[in-house]
Amino acid sequence: MANFYNCNRCPAYCCSYPRIPVQETDVLRLAKHLGLPTETVARKFTKKGDEPGEVILRHQPDETYGSVCRFLDRETRRCTVYEARPGICREYPGACRCGYYDFLSFERRVQEDPEFIPSTFNRPGT
Repeated sequence: MANFYNCNRCPAYCCSYPRIPVQETDVLRLAKHLGLPTETVARKFTKKGDEPGEVILRHQPDETYGSVCRFLDRETRRCTVYEARPGICREYPGACRCGYYDFLSFERRVQEDPEFIPSTFNRPGT
């Protein structure tokens, strides 16, 4: 099935989701990739989520979306652990279309600006 989106044309909107849940296997994969003990990865890069037993990735400040995943390079807008990214990131968006990419493409056409990023965080005066 063909994908109707291009992650390279997106400013990493999915990385701004406030809750990016991870499983134990994700933490193990990240630890191996980073060459760090599992406990260190869990402590530095994850925290308890709102749901019972939920573990989510920590965030960092971001000029575009307010906050994003700690593993996002804010300059390149690319994942720094792409090969070891969590399962939820591997599965996203779970379809051949990405709703945000469709919206972004539409806005860029309407604004006649191929680099336009709709966000309340990057508008003058906000």
